[in-house]
Amino acid sequence: MSKNKLVKATFAIILVSAFFSSCKPKDSSDAVSGDAAQKVYVAPGKYDEFYNFVSGGFSGQMSVYALPSARLLRVIPIFSVDPQSGYGYSEETKPMLNTSNGFVPWDDQHHLELSQTKGEVDGRWIFANANNTPRIARVDLKTFKTAEIIELPNSAGNHSSPFITENTEYVVAGTRFSVPPDNANGDVPINTYKKNFKAYLSFVKVGAKGEMDIAFQIEAPGVNFDLSHAGKGKSHGWFFFSCYNTEQANTLLEVNASQKDKDFIMAVNWKKAEEYIKAGKGKKVAAKYAHNTWDEKTHTAKSEIRTSVLVLDSKELKDICYMIPCPKSPHGCDVDPTGEYIVGSGKLAALIPVFSFDKIQKAIAAKQFDGEYEGIPVIKYEAALHGEVKKPGLGPLHTEFDGRGNAYTTFFVSSEVVKWDIKTLKVLDRAPTYYSPGHLCIPGGDSRKPFGKYMIVYNKITKDRYLPTGPELAQSAQLFDISGDKMKLLLDYPTIGEPHYAQAAPADLIRNNGQLKFYKIEENNNPFVTKGEKESKVVRQGNRVDVYMTSIRSHFAPDNIEGIRLGDEVYFHVTNLEQDWDVPHGFAIKGADNAELLIMPGETTTLKWIPKKVGISPFYCTDFCSALHQEMSGYVRVSPAGSNVPLTFSLGTNLPATK
Repeated sequence: MSKNKLVKATFAIILVSAFFSSCKPKDSSDAVSGDAAQKVYVAPGKYDEFYNFVSGGFSGQMSVYALPSARLLRVIPIFSVDPQSGYGYSEETKPMLNTSNGFVPWDDQHHLELSQTKGEVDGRWIFANANNTPRIARVDLKTFKTAEIIELPNSAGNHSSPFITENTEYVVAGTRFSVPPDNANGDVPINTYKKNFKAYLSFVKVGAKGEMDIAFQIEAPGVNFDLSHAGKGKSHGWFFFSCYNTEQANTLLEVNASQKDKDFIMAVNWKKAEEYIKAGKGKKVAAKYAHNTWDEKTHTAKSEIRTSVLVLDSKELKDICYMIPCPKSPHGCDVDPTGEYIVGSGKLAALIPVFSFDKIQKAIAAKQFDGEYEGIPVIKYEAALHGEVKKPGLGPLHTEFDGRGNAYTTFFVSSEVVKWDIKTLKVLDRAPTYYSPGHLCIPGGDSRKPFGKYMIVYNKITKDRYLPTGPELAQSAQLFDISGDKMKLLLDYPTIGEPHYAQAAPADLIRNNGQLKFYKIEENNNPFVTKGEKESKVVRQGNRVDVYMTSIRSHFAPDNIEGIRLGDEVYFHVTNLEQDWDVPHGFAIKGADNAELLIMPGETTTLKWIPKKVGISPFYCTDFCSALHQEMSGYVRVSPAGSNVPLTFSLGTNLPATK
């Protein structure tokens, strides 16, 4: 692009932004309704109505809030190590963060999706994406722990993920960045993008117990997939992806990937893809990716590397993928509860296009195509269009639904959320947000059964909202009551991480779904479990020392250990003997270059410790567990390498002094 064109394009964007900023609603006050405090108040000892699961963005974690109080309940580590729980530090959890690139301690987590049955949230699991090193995780909502992580080959920037089909048959992902396939020579000039770069859609099968396996991938043209959602009801069997950079630019994308008036929504017939797989049309290609699983019986994770994946070519199989023109640089791609309407959100468009599934099917049957894009049929825009929401705001990003025929869309540039009628496409209400909202969440809002009482909007900018904390400020969320005709702001509160997408569900659906309160000692099959103090011991094998230790209010067994030498690798296998809810124990030892441990009741967890110097190293419980918590401690004596000090251990016996 010439310098002159670049200047013109930038000027045009500024003009449009200025125009829509001037159209900001007059009611821009941040006052809440008079009964707001009463509506969000949850008395001590009472439970909130909803769990709200919020992605952590650059933190790689997931936070859990209660609604309507907005109380933070838990932070769940998924793709990042966590010093608080020892996730990624304990020997049992380290394999969860293994990838084909080795151990990855920190990733970028953008989107979440609750499992569904018949299109309704069922409270079993929640899936999460890792954006940088492409992966999908499954968190078990009986334990609120990460249970499984699978890496996605042929993918880069796993942004359009992890969205599910209405019976959780598949969790699906589209690549953000097109790159050469893993089994191809990737050492090619970047400016050969159009020739050598491809995008892949991954369909990960989910078993009855949640177990994940890559069923197949679809090779697609080299574009950027942004977001996606599955069809539901009448559109079950289809998946819809927003994609941009159909210009296939490889530099200065903010201009070069915004040249066309329309990019695309890709409609994928995954039922037809399944038929092709059964007919043997899939090609088995070499790929290397990790599959990590957590075993609740052994309290250990394992990681295996897989070496192949089945791929379907969208160019060869003409009836699995279709392109639908969508203005302009679309981001959100959302499907209403009936499955009839597909909403595209063009970030640079001054309207919201709404497509009809019935019209899409008729257009395909009648071959109402406007040519092809990289071998994929392009459905005529008007043939697929239900209609357009005119002048709703600037910078539409994401849409969710209340189950009463209404849609709610965030507008990043004009800093507002807009309510509109799905059928008539008329704007019904608008409310300012502070500031620049990205995603929003209505409990069940992307399912067939939304719980349309609350809406939470997640804002990107919070300057002047809260007490300042240096250059980086708290993230922001705003809670709205949407039970009536007008949206009412109830609460403005800070959040942790960087919330992108979020999901929410009725609390009773999850907390009454067999939640684990403690692990039964008799069912603990960890290979290093110590099921009673009499079984505690210290065993040496060469320079490896295994300490089979128990913890209970308020002591460790053993609590005195001698005979450890420099050069030893010491493994503390700590079993929490408590059989009561909410009585974890911690473990830390002086000089550890690892984190501490946090051991749940009935669980066994292992800390690896390599002593660095001769002397006495105390260890202690790090989680306040009783009135005698301070007394819950012990000592390890470290002697020089080659020392003759015998390996001994004891509890409750002060060893006799030596001369």
